[in-house]
Amino acid sequence: MSLTHRATRLLALASAAVFLAVALAIRAIDDGALEQHSGTALYASMVYAGVLFGWPRLAPVAAGAFAVGFCWLVECAQLTGVPADLSSRSLLARLVLGVQFDPTDLAWYPVGVVPLVALHWFLRTSSRPAGGAVADST
Repeated sequence: MSLTHRATRLLALASAAVFLAVALAIRAIDDGALEQHSGTALYASMVYAGVLFGWPRLAPVAAGAFAVGFCWLVECAQLTGVPADLSSRSLLARLVLGVQFDPTDLAWYPVGVVPLVALHWFLRTSSRPAGGAVADST
């Protein structure tokens, strides 16, 4: 693994921790729409960070599409009642799977991912050598 991929993984892990801390801080001070919508967007941001942690070579748009697709899949799975059942037994399942379907969440997931895709794309293109190729030792 090259230093670039190691750095990507470390940044992804640190970013996920920051997103979680921000979400918990907002939850501590607000229990209304700010908490709901920011939590949804920050959840999607954490999923994006998780995708990059697992696959640091993934292109920004592909990572973003995967993250949003995963979030939408989890949200739509809430229509089945299975996540609600699992969430009633486990706090971790509640945090990852949620409880009930909210169509508004479908619009908030990209809000949490698109800025990260843009930042990732910018960082990736600005770190390329003058020839445009990315050095990869793995």
